[in-house]
Amino acid sequence: MPLTIVHQDITKMNVDAIVNAANTELQMGGGVCGAIFRAAGSRELQAACDKLAPIHTGDAVITPAFGLDAKYVIHTAGPIYYQWNQEQNESYLRSCYKNSLNLAAENDCKSIAFPLISSGIYGYPKEDALNVATDAIKVWLSDCEYELEVFLAVI
Repeated sequence: MPLTIVHQDITKMNVDAIVNAANTELQMGGGVCGAIFRAAGSRELQAACDKLAPIHTGDAVITPAFGLDAKYVIHTAGPIYYQWNQEQNESYLRSCYKNSLNLAAENDCKSIAFPLISSGIYGYPKEDALNVATDAIKVWLSDCEYELEVFLAVI
Protein backbone atom coordinates (compact mmCIF):
# COMPACT_ATOMS: atom_id res chain seq x y z
CA MET A 1 0.00 0.00 0.00
CA PRO A 2 1.98 2.93 -1.23
CA LEU A 3 2.06 6.48 0.04
CA THR A 4 3.35 8.84 -2.62
CA ILE A 5 4.09 12.52 -2.16
CA VAL A 6 3.43 14.39 -5.40
CA HIS A 7 3.85 17.99 -6.51
CA GLN A 8 0.54 18.23 -8.31
CA ASP A 9 -2.76 20.12 -8.47
CA ILE A 10 -5.14 17.95 -6.43
CA THR A 11 -8.13 19.01 -8.55
CA LYS A 12 -6.56 17.43 -11.62
CA MET A 13 -5.63 14.08 -10.06
CA ASN A 14 -7.24 10.92 -11.40
CA VAL A 15 -8.12 9.20 -8.11
CA ASP A 16 -11.31 7.81 -6.61
CA ALA A 17 -11.44 10.44 -3.84
CA ILE A 18 -9.83 13.77 -3.18
CA VAL A 19 -9.80 15.30 0.27
CA ASN A 20 -10.96 18.85 0.84
CA ALA A 21 -9.32 20.76 3.68
CA ALA A 22 -12.70 22.09 4.77
CA ASN A 23 -14.04 24.39 7.43
CA THR A 24 -16.51 23.04 10.00
CA GLU A 25 -19.44 24.74 8.24
CA LEU A 26 -18.47 23.05 4.93
CA GLN A 27 -18.66 26.40 3.16
CA MET A 28 -16.60 27.18 0.08
CA GLY A 29 -13.41 28.85 1.26
CA GLY A 30 -10.14 29.96 -0.24
CA GLY A 31 -7.00 28.00 -1.00
CA VAL A 32 -7.38 24.29 -1.71
CA CYS A 33 -11.01 24.34 -0.58
CA GLY A 34 -11.93 27.07 -3.05
CA ALA A 35 -10.06 25.35 -5.87
CA ILE A 36 -11.89 22.07 -5.22
CA PHE A 37 -15.29 23.79 -5.12
CA ARG A 38 -14.61 25.67 -8.37
CA ALA A 39 -13.36 22.55 -10.16
CA ALA A 40 -16.24 20.39 -8.93
CA GLY A 41 -18.95 22.97 -9.61
CA SER A 42 -19.49 25.35 -6.72
CA ARG A 43 -23.27 25.29 -6.69
CA GLU A 44 -23.62 21.50 -6.77
CA LEU A 45 -20.88 20.83 -4.24
CA GLN A 46 -22.17 23.49 -1.85
CA ALA A 47 -25.70 22.03 -2.00
CA ALA A 48 -24.31 18.58 -1.12
CA CYS A 49 -22.22 20.02 1.72
CA ASP A 50 -25.15 21.99 3.13
CA LYS A 51 -26.93 18.69 3.82
CA LEU A 52 -23.99 17.45 5.95
CA ALA A 53 -22.91 20.59 7.79
CA PRO A 54 -21.73 21.37 10.35
CA ILE A 55 -18.99 18.92 11.28
CA HIS A 56 -16.51 18.94 14.15
CA THR A 57 -12.76 19.50 13.85
CA GLY A 58 -11.19 16.15 12.93
CA ASP A 59 -14.39 14.72 11.42
CA ALA A 60 -14.86 13.81 7.76
CA VAL A 61 -17.86 13.50 5.45
CA ILE A 62 -18.21 12.45 1.82
CA THR A 63 -19.98 13.92 -1.20
CA PRO A 64 -20.02 13.20 -4.92
CA ALA A 65 -17.22 14.91 -6.83
CA PHE A 66 -19.48 16.38 -9.54
CA GLY A 67 -17.21 17.98 -12.18
CA LEU A 68 -13.94 16.49 -10.91
CA ASP A 69 -12.27 13.38 -12.32
CA ALA A 70 -12.62 11.78 -8.88
CA LYS A 71 -15.77 9.94 -7.76
CA TYR A 72 -15.89 11.57 -4.33
CA VAL A 73 -14.77 14.55 -2.33
CA ILE A 74 -14.05 13.79 1.31
CA HIS A 75 -14.34 16.94 3.41
CA THR A 76 -12.40 17.09 6.66
CA ALA A 77 -12.04 19.98 9.07
CA GLY A 78 -8.48 20.39 10.26
CA PRO A 79 -7.45 22.27 13.37
CA ILE A 80 -6.90 26.01 13.35
CA TYR A 81 -3.38 25.96 14.77
CA TYR A 82 -3.57 28.90 17.17
CA GLN A 83 -6.83 27.68 18.79
CA TRP A 84 -5.40 24.52 20.34
CA ASN A 85 -2.30 23.32 22.15
CA GLN A 86 0.25 21.16 20.33
CA GLU A 87 -1.17 17.86 21.60
CA GLN A 88 -4.73 18.80 20.58
CA ASN A 89 -3.58 20.05 17.17
CA GLU A 90 -1.81 16.79 16.43
CA SER A 91 -4.72 14.69 17.67
CA TYR A 92 -7.23 16.58 15.52
CA LEU A 93 -4.96 16.47 12.48
CA ARG A 94 -4.40 12.72 12.84
CA SER A 95 -8.18 12.28 13.09
CA CYS A 96 -8.61 14.13 9.80
CA TYR A 97 -6.40 11.63 7.99
CA LYS A 98 -7.76 8.55 9.78
CA ASN A 99 -11.42 9.49 9.32
CA SER A 100 -10.86 10.38 5.66
CA LEU A 101 -9.09 7.09 4.98
CA ASN A 102 -11.86 5.19 6.76
CA LEU A 103 -14.49 6.88 4.57
CA ALA A 104 -12.50 6.06 1.43
CA ALA A 105 -12.35 2.39 2.43
CA GLU A 106 -16.05 2.32 3.37
CA ASN A 107 -16.87 3.66 -0.10
CA ASP A 108 -14.67 1.13 -1.95
CA CYS A 109 -12.12 3.67 -3.11
CA LYS A 110 -8.87 2.31 -4.43
CA SER A 111 -7.04 5.66 -4.46
CA ILE A 112 -7.18 8.92 -2.53
CA ALA A 113 -5.34 12.24 -2.69
CA PHE A 114 -4.84 14.54 0.29
CA PRO A 115 -3.66 18.12 0.46
CA LEU A 116 -1.49 19.04 3.41
CA ILE A 117 -4.42 19.68 5.77
CA SER A 118 -4.36 22.80 7.98
CA SER A 119 -1.04 24.02 6.57
CA GLY A 120 -2.45 27.02 4.71
CA ILE A 121 -4.63 29.68 6.29
CA TYR A 122 -5.15 27.49 9.38
CA GLY A 123 -1.48 28.10 10.20
CA TYR A 124 -0.18 24.61 11.01
CA PRO A 125 3.61 24.71 10.41
CA LYS A 126 4.19 22.92 7.11
CA GLU A 127 7.00 20.63 8.29
CA ASP A 128 5.00 19.57 11.37
CA ALA A 129 1.86 19.08 9.25
CA LEU A 130 3.82 16.93 6.80
CA ASN A 131 5.24 14.78 9.61
CA VAL A 132 1.80 14.22 11.14
CA ALA A 133 0.26 13.49 7.73
CA THR A 134 2.86 10.93 6.65
CA ASP A 135 2.87 9.21 10.03
CA ALA A 136 -0.94 9.07 10.30
CA ILE A 137 -1.26 7.67 6.78
CA LYS A 138 1.50 5.08 7.30
CA VAL A 139 -0.05 3.94 10.58
CA TRP A 140 -3.47 3.58 8.93
CA LEU A 141 -2.01 1.66 5.98
CA SER A 142 -0.06 -0.70 8.25
CA ASP A 143 -3.04 -1.31 10.57
CA CYS A 144 -5.60 -1.83 7.83
CA GLU A 145 -5.81 -4.71 5.42
CA TYR A 146 -7.65 -2.58 2.86
CA GLU A 147 -5.65 -1.84 -0.29
CA LEU A 148 -5.60 1.87 -0.92
CA GLU A 149 -3.16 3.95 -2.94
CA VAL A 150 -2.59 7.23 -1.09
CA PHE A 151 -1.21 10.45 -2.52
CA LEU A 152 -0.19 13.53 -0.61
CA ALA A 153 -0.40 16.44 -3.07
CA VAL A 154 1.80 19.33 -2.05
CA ILE A 155 2.32 22.52 -4.00
